[in-house]
Amino acid sequence: MKLVITKNILENIVASMQAFLEKKDSSSITSHIYLEVLNNQLIVKATDYEIGLETIVETISNFEDGKTTVNGNNFLGIIKRLKNEDIVLEYSNNHLIIKQNKSTFKLPTYDANEFPSINKYEDLKNLDISTINFINSIKKITPAIDNNNPKFELNGALLDIKSQKINFVATDTRRLALSYLENITNDETQIIIPKKAIVEIQKLFLDNAKISYDNTNLVIKNDNTTFFTKLINGKFPDYERIIPSTLKYNFPLPKNILVESIKLVTSLFSNIKITFNPQYIIFESLDEDSEAKTQIDIDINIPNEFFLAVNAKYLLDFLSTSNSEKVKIGFNEANLPFYLEDDKFFTIVMPIVLDK
Repeated sequence: MKLVITKNILENIVASMQAFLEKKDSSSITSHIYLEVLNNQLIVKATDYEIGLETIVETISNFEDGKTTVNGNNFLGIIKRLKNEDIVLEYSNNHLIIKQNKSTFKLPTYDANEFPSINKYEDLKNLDISTINFINSIKKITPAIDNNNPKFELNGALLDIKSQKINFVATDTRRLALSYLENITNDETQIIIPKKAIVEIQKLFLDNAKISYDNTNLVIKNDNTTFFTKLINGKFPDYERIIPSTLKYNFPLPKNILVESIKLVTSLFSNIKITFNPQYIIFESLDEDSEAKTQIDIDINIPNEFFLAVNAKYLLDFLSTSNSEKVKIGFNEANLPFYLEDDKFFTIVMPIVLDK
């Protein structure tokens, strides 16, 4: 195997592979990146068995067919230090030789035939949804996906395809985030996509791609990139019972003023109390050792004063994904979950229980 490739292209590709490598065991073949020159193209792969990525590069020259593997972390470390000029890669005597001008590096390789297959998928169902809508929907709920929860199904996002809607759902037990799209042709089903996959999908795909799945895998593919992840095998909680059927109060508020006020009082402590009065709203920190308080004058159509206590991070996560100038807030009682809504997206937040 031999090829010449520009430094920027190679660095970007190898960098994108890092999230797909086995990190704990550097002796494992899955800590390696697979490289193959075939049909005038360079094929690059990485997988830790749970998640995988394949990229095809057509902008190579002076190539000879062949394949090998190389430790992905060490490979990237060398590439980063090279100049922004062409790089020569060549396989010889169980080593990958990396050359640029008068600099030469050698890294040990493994047998490429031992590298796990990441693209043999059959009988996948297509998900009829635009990639942009898919990405926008998962982006909104990503902050609410849990990390390392013993209930492993909460460490992912639910894709709940119903007859009329496609719900994208995530919860960390303190909040529930739901974004939805209209469903036209997709069969009803539920799949749970791991958080790691959700994060990487947003980095990799910005335009049209084909999304397909079966009971155990999700595959996203465009002209030069194929991504796959194993799905979480579990039953997602019955999230619909958390959604309030009615709201005692529900009114719009300007997003920018909310963000500014919340950030102002959370510079030292994230838990806040928000008091809603018919003529104003008071934001104040719940930090016992210091005081932070601000007020905005605004007419709200409520008959009596009302307060909520909450971790401000949940509010800011929601507000950061909103594209509207105003968002809706709804609630029933002070110690019950309250409701935040934007276009086709809402979050239900568990409040902090206060005596007064």
